[in-house]
Amino acid sequence: METILECRDLYHRYGNNPALVGVNFSVKPGSIVGLLGPNGSGKTTLIKLAMGMLQPLSGEILVDGKRPSPETRAVTAYLPDANYLSKWMRVEQQVDYYGDFFADFDRDKAVGMLSRLGIGLKQRIKTLSKGNQEKLGLILTMSRRAKLYILDEPIAGVDPAARDFILETILSNKPEDATIFLCTHLIWDIQNILTHALFLNCGRIVLDEPVKELCEREGKNLNDIFREVFRW
Repeated sequence: METILECRDLYHRYGNNPALVGVNFSVKPGSIVGLLGPNGSGKTTLIKLAMGMLQPLSGEILVDGKRPSPETRAVTAYLPDANYLSKWMRVEQQVDYYGDFFADFDRDKAVGMLSRLGIGLKQRIKTLSKGNQEKLGLILTMSRRAKLYILDEPIAGVDPAARDFILETILSNKPEDATIFLCTHLIWDIQNILTHALFLNCGRIVLDEPVKELCEREGKNLNDIFREVFRW
């Protein structure tokens, strides 16, 4: 079956410390996949490899059937875990920058979402609250018409109301055939939107399963399963 993201015996390390060890999985188009694991499990390393920011020491990672490159980045919308906005810019300048940089960016969609939030285009980004800066970053990412959306900790560090907005934005703006690859450790908040779960621990995949089948078999929600798998 066609895959949008695939790892084949992927291995990476930092110095003598393994970060990913023999990682194998494939992601189907149209799914919402949670890359879940404790801090230090290798989640961000995997995402950086998918974005071509790192090169694997062995094995391979494929995005839309190709190794990470400018071609794959053109079909991948990436939201990093750190604030990447140019805080000296006005909101409209950041929107225009995205429009200039990404051919698939829908400016009208972005402006519409910002208007509903009451974020003015003339506001300087540095004057926005942390939560609104997080929302702006997500809006820009989700306003692209991408095949794959990679979201690294999109709900970390924001209040519960902001989390609800972020999750609703992800769901309502995802093209039907696009894939969301969502990295987080806040399982309780996102478990109801996921179609598939990947558990990563110490650089190894320890669970790779559709969420509905997993929860029905175990008779538990995903958060409880996660706590059981990663109990110290």
